Amino acid sequence: MDSPPLDPVRRHAIAFVLIAVFLDMVGFGLIIPVLPSLIAQVGHLDLAQASRIGGWMFAAFSLAQFLFAPLMGTLSDRFGRRPLLLLAIGGLGVDYVLHALAPTLAWLFVGRIIAGICGASYVIANAYLADITPPEGRARAFGLIGAAFGFGFIAGPALGGFLGELGPRVPFFAAAGLSVLNLVYGIFVLPESLPGSRRRAIRWASCNPFGTLTVFRQYPGVLPMGAALGVYLFASAVYPAIWPYWGMAKFGWSEGVVGITLAAYGIVAAAFQGGLAGPLARRFGEARVAMTGLWLGAVLAVALGLSQNLAMVLIILAVTGIEGLVQPMVGSLMSNAVPEDAQGALQGGISAVMNLAMLAGTLFFTQIFGIFLAEGAPIRTPDMAFYVSGAILLVALVLFQRARKV
Repeated sequence: MDSPPLDPVRRHAIAFVLIAVFLDMVGFGLIIPVLPSLIAQVGHLDLAQASRIGGWMFAAFSLAQFLFAPLMGTLSDRFGRRPLLLLAIGGLGVDYVLHALAPTLAWLFVGRIIAGICGASYVIANAYLADITPPEGRARAFGLIGAAFGFGFIAGPALGGFLGELGPRVPFFAAAGLSVLNLVYGIFVLPESLPGSRRRAIRWASCNPFGTLTVFRQYPGVLPMGAALGVYLFASAVYPAIWPYWGMAKFGWSEGVVGITLAAYGIVAAAFQGGLAGPLARRFGEARVAMTGLWLGAVLAVALGLSQNLAMVLIILAVTGIEGLVQPMVGSLMSNAVPEDAQGALQGGISAVMNLAMLAGTLFFTQIFGIFLAEGAPIRTPDMAFYVSGAILLVALVLFQRARKV
Protein backbone atom coordinates (compact mmCIF):
# COMPACT_ATOMS: atom_id res chain seq x y z
CA MET A 1 0.00 0.00 0.00
CA ASP A 2 1.38 3.41 -0.97
CA SER A 3 2.08 5.95 1.74
CA PRO A 4 -0.12 9.09 1.78
CA PRO A 5 1.45 12.22 0.30
CA LEU A 6 3.42 14.39 2.70
CA ASP A 7 1.99 17.73 3.77
CA PRO A 8 4.15 20.81 2.99
CA VAL A 9 5.28 21.32 6.61
CA ARG A 10 6.47 17.74 6.97
CA ARG A 11 8.09 17.88 3.54
CA HIS A 12 10.11 20.97 4.52
CA ALA A 13 11.04 19.39 7.84
CA ILE A 14 12.34 16.21 6.21
CA ALA A 15 14.25 18.30 3.67
CA PHE A 16 15.90 20.29 6.45
CA VAL A 17 16.86 17.17 8.42
CA LEU A 18 18.44 15.59 5.34
CA ILE A 19 20.29 18.83 4.50
CA ALA A 20 21.58 18.96 8.07
CA VAL A 21 22.99 15.45 7.78
CA PHE A 22 24.37 16.32 4.35
CA LEU A 23 26.26 19.32 5.77
CA ASP A 24 27.59 17.20 8.63
CA MET A 25 29.10 14.84 6.08
CA VAL A 26 30.34 17.72 3.93
CA GLY A 27 32.29 18.92 6.94
CA PHE A 28 33.66 15.44 7.58
CA GLY A 29 34.53 14.75 3.95
CA LEU A 30 35.76 18.25 3.25
CA ILE A 31 38.86 17.88 5.36
CA ILE A 32 39.99 14.48 4.03
CA PRO A 33 41.67 15.56 0.76
CA VAL A 34 43.08 18.81 2.17
CA LEU A 35 44.09 17.48 5.58
CA PRO A 36 47.62 16.39 4.59
CA SER A 37 48.37 19.79 3.03
CA LEU A 38 46.68 21.74 5.83
CA ILE A 39 48.56 19.91 8.58
CA ALA A 40 51.84 20.18 6.68
CA GLN A 41 51.29 23.90 6.10
CA VAL A 42 50.21 24.79 9.62
CA GLY A 43 52.67 22.51 11.42
CA HIS A 44 55.55 22.70 8.92
CA LEU A 45 55.66 18.89 8.64
CA ASP A 46 56.34 16.29 5.96
CA LEU A 47 53.75 13.77 4.72
CA ALA A 48 54.81 10.97 7.08
CA GLN A 49 54.50 13.23 10.11
CA ALA A 50 51.23 14.70 8.80
CA SER A 51 49.68 11.22 8.52
CA ARG A 52 50.29 10.52 12.19
CA ILE A 53 48.94 13.90 13.27
CA GLY A 54 45.94 13.36 10.99
CA GLY A 55 45.14 10.10 12.74
CA TRP A 56 45.05 11.85 16.10
CA MET A 57 42.81 14.59 14.67
CA PHE A 58 40.27 12.05 13.46
CA ALA A 59 40.50 10.41 16.87
CA ALA A 60 39.74 13.76 18.55
CA PHE A 61 36.72 14.22 16.28
CA SER A 62 35.42 10.72 17.06
CA LEU A 63 36.06 11.08 20.80
CA ALA A 64 34.02 14.30 20.90
CA GLN A 65 31.12 12.60 19.12
CA PHE A 66 31.42 9.57 21.39
CA LEU A 67 31.22 11.70 24.53
CA PHE A 68 28.46 14.06 23.41
CA ALA A 69 26.19 12.01 21.12
CA PRO A 70 24.35 10.20 23.97
CA LEU A 71 23.79 13.52 25.73
CA MET A 72 22.39 15.05 22.52
CA GLY A 73 19.99 12.13 22.03
CA THR A 74 18.81 12.13 25.64
CA LEU A 75 18.35 15.91 25.74
CA SER A 76 16.30 15.70 22.56
CA ASP A 77 14.02 13.13 24.26
CA ARG A 78 13.43 15.69 27.02
CA PHE A 79 13.38 19.09 25.27
CA GLY A 80 12.51 18.14 21.70
CA ARG A 81 14.51 17.74 18.53
CA ARG A 82 14.21 21.24 17.03
CA PRO A 83 16.27 23.43 19.43
CA LEU A 84 19.19 21.01 19.64
CA LEU A 85 19.28 20.43 15.89
CA LEU A 86 19.38 24.16 15.17
CA LEU A 87 22.07 24.69 17.82
CA ALA A 88 24.26 22.01 16.26
CA ILE A 89 23.89 23.46 12.76
CA GLY A 90 24.89 26.91 13.99
CA GLY A 91 27.86 25.44 15.83
CA LEU A 92 29.12 23.77 12.68
CA GLY A 93 29.12 27.10 10.87
CA VAL A 94 31.27 28.64 13.60
CA ASP A 95 33.57 25.62 13.49
CA TYR A 96 34.16 25.92 9.74
CA VAL A 97 35.29 29.53 10.22
CA LEU A 98 37.63 28.39 12.99
CA HIS A 99 39.21 25.83 10.66
CA ALA A 100 39.68 28.46 8.00
CA LEU A 101 41.49 30.81 10.37
CA ALA A 102 43.41 28.32 12.56
CA PRO A 103 47.01 29.55 13.06
CA THR A 104 48.39 26.43 14.78
CA LEU A 105 47.88 22.68 15.00
CA ALA A 106 46.35 23.15 18.44
CA TRP A 107 43.56 25.26 16.91
CA LEU A 108 42.95 22.58 14.29
CA PHE A 109 42.50 20.07 17.10
CA VAL A 110 40.04 22.44 18.79
CA GLY A 111 38.16 22.72 15.49
CA ARG A 112 37.98 18.94 15.13
CA ILE A 113 36.59 18.63 18.65
CA ILE A 114 33.89 21.26 18.01
CA ALA A 115 33.04 19.52 14.73
CA GLY A 116 32.64 16.25 16.61
CA ILE A 117 30.30 17.78 19.17
CA CYS A 118 28.14 19.53 16.58
CA GLY A 119 28.36 16.61 14.18
CA ALA A 120 26.38 14.57 16.72
CA SER A 121 23.34 16.35 15.25
CA TYR A 122 22.71 13.33 13.05
CA VAL A 123 21.66 11.48 16.23
CA ILE A 124 18.81 13.96 16.53
CA ALA A 125 18.15 13.73 12.79
CA ASN A 126 17.68 9.96 13.08
CA ALA A 127 15.39 10.40 16.08
CA TYR A 128 13.43 13.10 14.20
CA LEU A 129 12.75 10.78 11.28
CA ALA A 130 11.85 7.96 13.68
CA ASP A 131 9.30 10.33 15.29
CA ILE A 132 7.48 10.99 12.03
CA THR A 133 7.92 7.60 10.32
CA PRO A 134 5.99 4.39 11.10
CA PRO A 135 8.10 1.33 12.00
CA GLU A 136 7.63 -0.32 8.62
CA GLY A 137 9.05 2.75 6.86
CA ARG A 138 12.15 3.27 8.99
CA ALA A 139 14.52 1.21 6.85
CA ARG A 140 13.73 3.57 3.96
CA ALA A 141 13.98 6.65 6.23
CA PHE A 142 17.37 5.61 7.56
CA GLY A 143 18.34 4.83 3.98
CA LEU A 144 17.58 8.46 3.11
CA ILE A 145 19.85 9.49 5.96
CA GLY A 146 22.49 7.24 4.42
CA ALA A 147 21.88 8.87 1.05
CA ALA A 148 22.40 12.32 2.61
CA PHE A 149 25.67 10.98 3.98
CA GLY A 150 26.53 9.74 0.51
CA PHE A 151 25.76 13.05 -1.19
CA GLY A 152 27.75 14.84 1.51
CA PHE A 153 30.61 12.53 0.75
CA ILE A 154 30.36 13.60 -2.89
CA ALA A 155 30.29 17.32 -2.17
CA GLY A 156 32.71 17.35 0.75
CA PRO A 157 35.71 15.73 -0.91
CA ALA A 158 34.94 17.52 -4.17
CA LEU A 159 35.03 20.89 -2.39
CA GLY A 160 38.09 19.85 -0.47
CA GLY A 161 39.90 18.60 -3.54
CA PHE A 162 39.07 21.33 -6.03
CA LEU A 163 38.61 24.43 -3.89
CA GLY A 164 41.68 23.19 -2.08
CA GLU A 165 43.66 23.99 -5.21
CA LEU A 166 43.15 27.63 -4.18
CA GLY A 167 44.52 26.86 -0.72
CA PRO A 168 43.69 24.31 2.00
CA ARG A 169 41.65 26.86 3.96
CA VAL A 170 39.35 28.05 1.18
CA PRO A 171 36.83 25.15 1.31
CA PHE A 172 35.96 25.89 4.93
CA PHE A 173 34.68 29.39 4.12
CA ALA A 174 32.31 27.83 1.57
CA ALA A 175 31.10 25.27 4.12
CA ALA A 176 30.49 28.03 6.69
CA GLY A 177 28.25 29.86 4.23
CA LEU A 178 26.22 26.70 3.58
CA SER A 179 25.73 26.17 7.31
CA VAL A 180 24.42 29.70 7.80
CA LEU A 181 21.93 29.26 4.95
CA ASN A 182 20.71 25.96 6.40
CA LEU A 183 20.32 27.47 9.87
CA VAL A 184 18.16 30.30 8.52
CA TYR A 185 16.10 27.79 6.51
CA GLY A 186 15.57 25.64 9.59
CA ILE A 187 14.51 28.52 11.80
CA PHE A 188 11.59 29.19 9.46
CA VAL A 189 10.54 25.72 8.31
CA LEU A 190 11.45 23.14 11.00
CA PRO A 191 8.58 22.17 13.32
CA GLU A 192 9.02 20.14 16.48
CA SER A 193 8.52 16.40 15.89
CA LEU A 194 8.27 15.19 19.49
CA PRO A 195 5.02 16.15 21.24
CA GLY A 196 5.06 16.89 24.96
CA SER A 197 3.17 13.71 25.75
CA ARG A 198 6.03 11.58 24.41
CA ARG A 199 8.88 13.43 26.14
CA ARG A 200 10.55 11.88 29.14
CA ALA A 201 12.67 12.99 32.04
CA ILE A 202 16.42 13.01 31.56
CA ARG A 203 17.98 9.70 32.48
CA TRP A 204 21.55 10.60 33.30
CA ALA A 205 22.72 7.02 32.87
CA SER A 206 21.77 7.37 29.21
CA CYS A 207 23.97 10.48 28.92
CA ASN A 208 27.03 8.54 29.96
CA PRO A 209 28.57 7.25 26.71
CA PHE A 210 29.65 4.08 28.47
CA GLY A 211 26.17 3.78 29.93
CA THR A 212 24.72 3.13 26.48
CA LEU A 213 25.32 -0.57 27.01
CA THR A 214 22.84 -0.35 29.90
CA VAL A 215 20.29 1.16 27.51
CA PHE A 216 20.94 -1.57 24.94
CA ARG A 217 20.54 -4.33 27.52
CA GLN A 218 16.96 -3.27 28.23
CA TYR A 219 15.74 -4.72 24.91
CA PRO A 220 16.33 -8.28 23.69
CA GLY A 221 18.85 -8.66 20.90
CA VAL A 222 19.85 -4.99 20.76
CA LEU A 223 23.14 -5.32 22.64
CA PRO A 224 24.52 -8.16 20.44
CA MET A 225 23.53 -6.26 17.30
CA GLY A 226 25.23 -3.16 18.69
CA ALA A 227 28.41 -5.16 19.24
CA ALA A 228 28.36 -6.46 15.66
CA LEU A 229 27.74 -2.92 14.38
CA GLY A 230 30.65 -1.62 16.43
CA VAL A 231 33.07 -4.19 14.99
CA TYR A 232 31.85 -3.37 11.47
CA LEU A 233 32.37 0.36 12.03
CA PHE A 234 35.81 -0.27 13.52
CA ALA A 235 36.83 -2.13 10.35
CA SER A 236 35.30 0.58 8.12
CA ALA A 237 37.39 3.25 9.85
CA VAL A 238 40.24 2.21 7.59
CA TYR A 239 38.81 4.41 4.80
CA PRO A 240 38.79 7.86 6.47
CA ALA A 241 41.91 6.93 8.45
CA ILE A 242 44.32 6.23 5.60
CA TRP A 243 42.62 6.91 2.26
CA PRO A 244 44.44 10.12 1.20
CA TYR A 245 47.77 8.93 2.56
CA TRP A 246 47.33 5.49 0.96
CA GLY A 247 46.52 7.02 -2.43
CA MET A 248 49.46 9.41 -2.25
CA ALA A 249 51.89 6.71 -1.10
CA LYS A 250 50.77 3.96 -3.49
CA PHE A 251 49.73 5.89 -6.61
CA GLY A 252 51.05 9.44 -6.12
CA TRP A 253 47.56 10.96 -6.08
CA SER A 254 47.05 14.72 -5.78
CA GLU A 255 44.38 16.30 -3.57
CA GLY A 256 42.14 16.56 -6.62
CA VAL A 257 42.39 12.84 -7.38
CA VAL A 258 41.69 12.01 -3.73
CA GLY A 259 38.58 14.15 -4.03
CA ILE A 260 37.51 12.37 -7.22
CA THR A 261 37.80 8.92 -5.67
CA LEU A 262 35.88 9.93 -2.56
CA ALA A 263 33.21 11.61 -4.67
CA ALA A 264 32.89 8.40 -6.69
CA TYR A 265 32.32 6.47 -3.48
CA GLY A 266 29.74 9.06 -2.39
CA ILE A 267 27.80 8.66 -5.65
CA VAL A 268 27.65 4.90 -5.22
CA ALA A 269 26.65 5.17 -1.56
CA ALA A 270 23.90 7.69 -2.32
CA ALA A 271 22.51 5.54 -5.15
CA PHE A 272 22.32 2.43 -2.99
CA GLN A 273 21.15 4.00 0.26
CA GLY A 274 18.77 6.50 -1.27
CA GLY A 275 17.23 4.28 -3.93
CA LEU A 276 17.72 0.66 -2.87
CA ALA A 277 17.65 0.54 0.95
CA GLY A 278 13.86 0.36 1.19
CA PRO A 279 13.22 -2.03 -1.73
CA LEU A 280 16.02 -4.40 -0.70
CA ALA A 281 14.82 -4.43 2.92
CA ARG A 282 11.29 -5.27 1.83
CA ARG A 283 12.42 -7.92 -0.67
CA PHE A 284 15.11 -9.71 1.34
CA GLY A 285 14.80 -8.39 4.90
CA GLU A 286 17.21 -6.13 6.77
CA ALA A 287 19.23 -9.01 8.22
CA ARG A 288 20.00 -10.67 4.90
CA VAL A 289 21.01 -7.37 3.30
CA ALA A 290 23.31 -6.60 6.24
CA MET A 291 24.99 -10.02 6.08
CA THR A 292 25.57 -9.65 2.34
CA GLY A 293 27.09 -6.21 2.90
CA LEU A 294 29.48 -7.52 5.56
CA TRP A 295 30.67 -10.41 3.41
CA LEU A 296 31.13 -8.26 0.31
CA GLY A 297 32.87 -5.56 2.35
CA ALA A 298 35.54 -8.04 3.41
CA VAL A 299 36.13 -9.11 -0.18
CA LEU A 300 36.36 -5.53 -1.45
CA ALA A 301 38.82 -4.46 1.26
CA VAL A 302 41.22 -7.15 0.09
CA ALA A 303 40.57 -6.19 -3.53
CA LEU A 304 41.59 -2.59 -2.80
CA GLY A 305 44.84 -3.82 -1.34
CA LEU A 306 45.50 -5.79 -4.53
CA SER A 307 44.54 -2.94 -6.89
CA GLN A 308 47.25 -1.71 -9.26
CA ASN A 309 45.93 1.58 -10.65
CA LEU A 310 43.22 4.24 -10.38
CA ALA A 311 40.93 2.45 -12.84
CA MET A 312 40.90 -0.68 -10.66
CA VAL A 313 40.17 1.41 -7.57
CA LEU A 314 37.20 3.08 -9.27
CA ILE A 315 35.82 -0.29 -10.41
CA ILE A 316 35.99 -1.60 -6.86
CA LEU A 317 34.34 1.53 -5.49
CA ALA A 318 31.50 1.09 -7.97
CA VAL A 319 30.36 -2.10 -6.21
CA THR A 320 30.85 -1.01 -2.60
CA GLY A 321 27.31 0.33 -2.25
CA ILE A 322 25.92 -2.86 -0.73
CA GLU A 323 28.42 -2.60 2.15
CA GLY A 324 27.13 0.89 2.88
CA LEU A 325 23.70 -0.60 3.61
CA VAL A 326 24.96 -2.46 6.68
CA GLN A 327 24.56 0.47 9.08
CA PRO A 328 21.01 1.53 8.05
CA MET A 329 19.84 -2.10 8.02
CA VAL A 330 21.21 -2.87 11.48
CA GLY A 331 19.99 0.52 12.71
CA SER A 332 16.48 -0.29 11.48
CA LEU A 333 16.50 -3.66 13.25
CA MET A 334 17.61 -2.03 16.48
CA SER A 335 15.10 0.84 16.15
CA ASN A 336 12.21 -1.57 15.67
CA ALA A 337 13.24 -3.43 18.84
CA VAL A 338 12.82 -0.45 21.23
CA PRO A 339 9.73 1.60 22.24
CA GLU A 340 8.86 4.91 20.64
CA ASP A 341 9.87 7.04 23.65
CA ALA A 342 13.42 5.65 23.60
CA GLN A 343 14.36 6.41 19.98
CA GLY A 344 16.56 9.38 20.88
CA ALA A 345 18.44 7.42 23.53
CA LEU A 346 18.88 4.50 21.14
CA GLN A 347 20.21 6.71 18.36
CA GLY A 348 22.54 8.37 20.85
CA GLY A 349 23.76 4.93 21.86
CA ILE A 350 24.31 3.85 18.27
CA SER A 351 26.21 7.06 17.63
CA ALA A 352 28.37 6.48 20.70
CA VAL A 353 29.24 2.99 19.49
CA MET A 354 29.99 4.38 16.04
CA ASN A 355 32.26 7.10 17.28
CA LEU A 356 34.09 4.88 19.76
CA ALA A 357 34.67 2.43 16.92
CA MET A 358 35.85 5.25 14.64
CA LEU A 359 38.16 6.59 17.34
CA ALA A 360 39.78 3.21 18.00
CA GLY A 361 39.76 2.21 14.32
CA THR A 362 41.36 5.45 13.14
CA LEU A 363 44.23 5.14 15.58
CA PHE A 364 44.61 1.42 14.87
CA PHE A 365 44.70 1.67 11.08
CA THR A 366 46.95 4.74 10.94
CA GLN A 367 49.42 2.84 13.09
CA ILE A 368 49.16 -0.26 10.86
CA PHE A 369 49.69 1.97 7.81
CA GLY A 370 52.72 3.68 9.33
CA ILE A 371 54.34 0.47 10.58
CA PHE A 372 54.13 -1.36 7.26
CA LEU A 373 55.13 1.70 5.20
CA ALA A 374 58.25 2.43 7.23
CA GLU A 375 61.70 1.38 6.11
CA GLY A 376 62.73 -1.88 7.75
CA ALA A 377 59.17 -3.22 7.96
CA PRO A 378 59.04 -7.03 7.62
CA ILE A 379 56.57 -6.56 4.75
CA ARG A 380 56.77 -3.05 3.31
CA THR A 381 53.41 -2.22 1.77
CA PRO A 382 50.79 0.55 2.02
CA ASP A 383 48.04 -2.10 1.71
CA MET A 384 48.27 -4.05 4.97
CA ALA A 385 45.59 -2.00 6.70
CA PHE A 386 43.03 -3.05 4.07
CA TYR A 387 43.89 -6.73 4.50
CA VAL A 388 43.44 -6.42 8.27
CA SER A 389 40.14 -4.58 7.75
CA GLY A 390 38.84 -7.41 5.57
CA ALA A 391 39.57 -9.96 8.28
CA ILE A 392 37.81 -7.85 10.92
CA LEU A 393 34.72 -7.51 8.69
CA LEU A 394 34.44 -11.31 8.69
CA VAL A 395 34.43 -11.19 12.50
CA ALA A 396 31.59 -8.66 12.35
CA LEU A 397 29.66 -11.01 10.06
CA VAL A 398 29.96 -13.87 12.56
CA LEU A 399 28.87 -11.62 15.44
CA PHE A 400 25.84 -10.40 13.51
CA GLN A 401 24.78 -13.94 12.62
CA ARG A 402 24.96 -14.89 16.28
CA ALA A 403 23.05 -11.75 17.30
CA ARG A 404 20.16 -12.71 15.03
CA LYS A 405 19.85 -16.03 16.91
CA VAL A 406 19.46 -14.36 20.31
